[in-house]
Amino acid sequence: MTTAPQLKPQGPGRPKDMEKRAAILEAAKALFIRNAFAGTSMDAVAAEAGVSKLTVYSHFGDKDNLFREVIRARVQDLIPEETYQYDPQADVGETLLRIALHHIHLDCDAQNVGTFRAILSDCRQGNPRYGKLMWEEGPTRTHGLMERLLQHAVDDGKLDITNVVRASVQFFSLIKGELMLRRMFGCEECPHSYAAEMEQTARDGVDTFLRAYLPR
Repeated sequence: MTTAPQLKPQGPGRPKDMEKRAAILEAAKALFIRNAFAGTSMDAVAAEAGVSKLTVYSHFGDKDNLFREVIRARVQDLIPEETYQYDPQADVGETLLRIALHHIHLDCDAQNVGTFRAILSDCRQGNPRYGKLMWEEGPTRTHGLMERLLQHAVDDGKLDITNVVRASVQFFSLIKGELMLRRMFGCEECPHSYAAEMEQTARDGVDTFLRAYLPR
């Protein structure tokens, strides 16, 4: 068993360092999706990125940290914080629909589904801590931002919600439907109507949510 070099992660400085860091993240993302966490080595990441293994360790410290940064970078690219920007002048239903449509397209994206499958494969093989890292950087962050938006809407009298934490969970459950699970299991028997079904699922989910939480 090879012992990883004991080096502390260091922040990138020169533009060249930033380029190497970006290349490492892209390489790691591709390998984690293709081979899952357990099947991805730091040697493979270094080779894919065209850098030395020492460079990978100097930027990220160990594989756990590298995985977390891959997930964090991916989530922030796909769902930037401004996605949950609350506009007091906007119709709350339109705001929720915008978020719903954004999320349902992400959840059903082939590459994202591949990431979910890789994480589940690692969990099945007895590596639940990597699923936990994914949960912390993905859904936990997303729910926090959604809770903040819902609370703003409650404070403005646009929604009547007693428990915004529970309401956030309900919102995301409603807009997902079964579409993501169908993709996870490879059931795409109607690709010609998939886009329309995604949009209708998101709209129906928002309508149901509003019927529950619009002020009477």
